[in-house]
Amino acid sequence: MFKILPFFFILISSKSIILGQDILSNYQETFEGMGTQIDINLTAQNKDLAQIAAQTAKAEFKRIENLISSWSPTSQTTKINQNAGIQPIKVDLELFQLIEKSKKISKLTKGTFDISFASINNIWKFDGAKIDLPSQKTIRKSVAKINYKNIILNNKDTTVFLKKKGMKIGFGAIGKGYVGDKIQQLLQRIGIKSGLINAGGDITVWGNELKPQGWKIGLFDPSNEDALLGMVKLKDQAIVTSGDAYQFVLINDKRYTHIINPKTGWPSRGLKTVTVIAQKAEMADALATAIFVLGEKKGKRLINKLKDVEVFMVNEMGEFIMSNGFPFIPNSDIQKN
Repeated sequence: MFKILPFFFILISSKSIILGQDILSNYQETFEGMGTQIDINLTAQNKDLAQIAAQTAKAEFKRIENLISSWSPTSQTTKINQNAGIQPIKVDLELFQLIEKSKKISKLTKGTFDISFASINNIWKFDGAKIDLPSQKTIRKSVAKINYKNIILNNKDTTVFLKKKGMKIGFGAIGKGYVGDKIQQLLQRIGIKSGLINAGGDITVWGNELKPQGWKIGLFDPSNEDALLGMVKLKDQAIVTSGDAYQFVLINDKRYTHIINPKTGWPSRGLKTVTVIAQKAEMADALATAIFVLGEKKGKRLINKLKDVEVFMVNEMGEFIMSNGFPFIPNSDIQKN
C-alpha cells in the first residue's frame, strides 16, 4: 500500500518505510506468513520472471515456516520441544545450523538474545487482555529453564537436545530475518538482480537498478507513527527495528513492553526503539532484540565492536543514540538526498 506525500512515495511497513521519488520496483506482491505481512518489491527483466519470483518467494517462506515454527504440531522445532529432557532429536542440517548460529549470537550478547526464551511461562500478555502484575516468585520461576547453554548440539548426528524438561526453543527474534535472507538468496539465483523483502518490518535489500544511490528507508518516530525521525540509505544490507510502539501492556497505569529480559523475566526499560543495520537480516533481527535488553550504553559498546553492524536507538526521554557509523540522515537533510 502506497501513501503519497509531497516529493516522496512512501511504502508503509510496521516499523520502517521505504522512500524514493520513483517507485523502486516494477513488481510488488504481498502475502501473509508467520503471523505477519510480507511485502516483496522486485526489479526483473519482465513481468513473467517477476511473477515466478513472487511465487518462489511464497513457497520458500512456507517451507521455512514449516521447518522452524514452534506452533506447528508437525515441525521439527515442535518435536525438539516435546522431547526436552528426554532425548536428542535429529533435524535437517538447515535447522541445526540456524540453532547453532543462534547459540553463537547468545554468547556474543551474553544471553540477552536466547532462543530458549520460548520456555517462559505465558505470564505476560500483550494482546489487549487485562492482566495483573506477576509476583516476583512467578517471574523467577518463569525464567528458570531459559539458558542457551542447555541446548546441546551434536554436529556428527545433527541432533538437538534440550537438557531440561520443560525447555522450549522458538525463533520469534530471528525467524523473520532468517527467512528474508533465504528468500533473497533464492531470488538472486533465479535472476532477480534488485529487490526488497519486508517481513513484518525486517527489511532486506539488494541491488537497485532504478535507484543506484541506494534504497531509502525512513525511520518512524516511536511517539508518532505518522512522523519520521529521519532516514538511511541502504545497499545490499538489512535493517530491523525493535520497539514498544505496538506491543505493550498497561498495568496500574505503567507501560510494560513486550521485549522481556530473558535473565530476569521482566520487560526491558530505558529504550523506546532500537534499529540495527547489518549485512544479514537474521543478525540484525537478533541484535535489535538483544540491544533493547542491554540498554543504550552496553548496546552501543557491543555494536561498535562488530564489523558492518550499526545501531540507532531512541531512549525513553526521546534522545537519539547512535553507533559510530550509523548512516542517519535527519529530516532537515532529506530533501537534499
